[in-house]
Amino acid sequence: MQQRIGLTQFLVNEQHAGRITADLRLLLEITARAVRTIAAIVSKGALADALGEAGTENVQGEVQKKLDVTANEIMLQANEWGGHLAAMASEEMETIFPVPTDSQKGNFLLLFDPLDGSSNIDVNVTIGTIFSVLRNPRAHHETPAEADFLQPGHQQAAAGYAAYGPSTLLVLTVGNGVHGFTLLRETGEFIYTHPFMTIPEETREYAINASNARFWEEPVKRYIAELQQGKTGPRGSDFNMRWIASMVADVHRVLTRGGIFMYPIDEKCRDKGGKLRLMYEANPMSMLVEQAGGAATTGRGRILDIVPERLHQRVPVILGSRKEVERVTAYHGE
Repeated sequence: MQQRIGLTQFLVNEQHAGRITADLRLLLEITARAVRTIAAIVSKGALADALGEAGTENVQGEVQKKLDVTANEIMLQANEWGGHLAAMASEEMETIFPVPTDSQKGNFLLLFDPLDGSSNIDVNVTIGTIFSVLRNPRAHHETPAEADFLQPGHQQAAAGYAAYGPSTLLVLTVGNGVHGFTLLRETGEFIYTHPFMTIPEETREYAINASNARFWEEPVKRYIAELQQGKTGPRGSDFNMRWIASMVADVHRVLTRGGIFMYPIDEKCRDKGGKLRLMYEANPMSMLVEQAGGAATTGRGRILDIVPERLHQRVPVILGSRKEVERVTAYHGE
């Protein structure tokens, strides 16, 4: 049996192939170490006093869980002194976090959702961390501004997520396909276990929050109605619905066995522009999905082409198996 390689060797190979630079490799390794620390705390649950609410709210006015706050601090502290970043931005913070002013500014900007799906923490369901890497447009001696983060998703240098479930998985792309690594808890090493993850073009599974059905736009109602009619309907096949309420878990299922994930615009979130955050969730997940052969749209256009207007901007998200995403997008076009 061929010996499996670890994350570091994989990244070194990518560096030697000219697909990433040395400082991007080190940034991804540092982020992986932060993920490993978060995974250790998540796995202890109540034993680490990690369950329950923190008694605070984030910038979006959402009640924070204790693990939201802890995971955010771990990501900040792990990356603050690495020398590869100019600044960071988090879903849990109102504005950007520049690296210490007495350090030379690095070549990259890091954005992250430190703990996606935190509503599932207390019931022991898979949660995760999502991250996105952008290039720093400023000179090394200049301090980045919030506007420097407002780059369209197709300019991402790397993107990924960690899924904290029965095993801890780190899934990432540097623009050369999607690759998965499983944490070997005994050694703390991420082992390369899922090379070139690919999403099938067709699927028989969909993920959507059906409790919002009465608020959906007509194109989404039409699409879901066709799926629910099964073999007797226009699709001629039975479809299964899956909904975990953790974007990491739902998208990981799509990457693993196909499917479509939807959090469309509806009357509940129309005034906010959508439910999910463009910079911390939609962009990194869309890059991963496209690199795996899928598609990602708002229903009206490609997500990775959106030019952000603000740091915490929200957008509708429809992503997964290409043919299904194209069908929903076509219904919106009609």
